[in-house]
Amino acid sequence: MANPHILIVEARFYADLADELAAGAIEAVEAAGGTWDRIDVPGALEIPAVISMADAGETKQYDGYVALGCVIRGETSHYDYVCGESARALQDLAVQDLLAVGNGILTVEDHDQAWARADRKQKNKGADAANAAIRMAEVKSQFGVTD
Repeated sequence: MANPHILIVEARFYADLADELAAGAIEAVEAAGGTWDRIDVPGALEIPAVISMADAGETKQYDGYVALGCVIRGETSHYDYVCGESARALQDLAVQDLLAVGNGILTVEDHDQAWARADRKQKNKGADAANAAIRMAEVKSQFGVTD
């Protein structure tokens, strides 16, 4: 797909990690010749709702969506709910609504694991999520799927 227009939706609960993930995603989108918009939400659970809202508008302006954030295990079961529900909702958007979604919500045990995955010089999961969204937008186009 030439010049994809991507919406980056990022959870700001861990702002430093979100910025690094976003930087990786932006670099990947620009390397693919694309453009991007960026919007922030408080946490990972809000990301799917914003993607759904963006796609529900009268003017469908995005070819794909990048979900970015980080959930670090704590002392309660809240971690499990946030990880499971955000992933499920993103998958529902991809399968039921046929949206091109790249899931870059990190689900980790501690800050060291989070940084290893977010850091552009290490695993660069922000770029991976952007590349997934771009590739899925290409596949949609290949199969003639329109919004």
